[in-house]
Amino acid sequence: MKKLFILVLSLALLFSFAGSAFAREAVPADEIKVGFVYIGDPSDKGYTLAHHQGTLAMQEALGLRDDQILVKTFVTEDSACEDAILELINQGCDMIFGNSYGFGTYMAEIAEEYPEIVFLHCSGALSNDVNFANYFGKIWEARYLAGIAAGLRTENNHLGYVAAMQIPECIYSMDAYFLGAKSVNPDVTMDVQFTNTWYDPTVESQAAKSLIDKGCDVIAQHQDTTMPVAAAEEAGVWACGYNVDMAEEGPTAHLTAPIWHWGHYVTEQVQAVIDGTWEPVNQLGGMAEDWVDIAPLTANCKEGTAEAVAAAREGIVSGSLQIFSGEIKDNAGNVVVAAGQTLTDAEILGIGWFVEGIKVN
Repeated sequence: MKKLFILVLSLALLFSFAGSAFAREAVPADEIKVGFVYIGDPSDKGYTLAHHQGTLAMQEALGLRDDQILVKTFVTEDSACEDAILELINQGCDMIFGNSYGFGTYMAEIAEEYPEIVFLHCSGALSNDVNFANYFGKIWEARYLAGIAAGLRTENNHLGYVAAMQIPECIYSMDAYFLGAKSVNPDVTMDVQFTNTWYDPTVESQAAKSLIDKGCDVIAQHQDTTMPVAAAEEAGVWACGYNVDMAEEGPTAHLTAPIWHWGHYVTEQVQAVIDGTWEPVNQLGGMAEDWVDIAPLTANCKEGTAEAVAAAREGIVSGSLQIFSGEIKDNAGNVVVAAGQTLTDAEILGIGWFVEGIKVN
């Protein structure tokens, strides 16, 4: 009987340890170290700046010291990402954020090796149920509003769009922007120039100038720097920036920009690790959660833009306006969203088609 009792107790302890092997213990706020892997640098005045603003908002909200925030900048989407992550681990980071799509596979692999560390990946789809989660925002909502400003502002109904990669993130973003423009101006068309890079000021500028040479009078972008806006300013046409308010880069060109508020999410996640309550939950926030928005409309916008944007914003937040509701055709004339159909968030995140009226160069 005694042997049986010992056996049962041993098994109970075994399962108890197995079930709590990855239980998160609280990390004192004055001891936690948080690492960030950035594809660029805050000096880009765009994508990485938006993420770093979120980092600084978290640091201020939680009262962390500078030595508790470790940042790697200009990290490329290759083995350099792995090196940067391992350096942060060796420096004692309890959690690591990666801000670029191409970091996903490296983060996933390293997360398997270090289950005690929390990994959070922006914009990807990879995760596990232990220590690795992904997050992104419904940027298509803000894109739609920026598209309204562009559709009302254009004088020749010819929009231009500089995009980084031919992947769903870029495609659904430009689709939403174009649908916003068409909602107020059914005659618009849009040329798209892919650069095949997230960050290259020279290439981004060249792509914007190419579109301007084709006659586009409003330039939008899915790039990390301000160069498309600067090119529009130089050429005397209009522009919609991205990531942060880029009005300073285009005083007479800038209309608005889809922007990010990463501080909400980053603060919540760091606080959860401090409290010992963190769980690997993937998150997708939108305008209702204040994750995305647009920069203030400038005086360069056409009269009536504020009213049109406000009405659309109200519909998006309330749910009465669904951006990807049918009927929608692609640029080959195929019906991709049937009449009466509304795409789910998961379906939007997988879009690989271009809305009718978009020409890809």
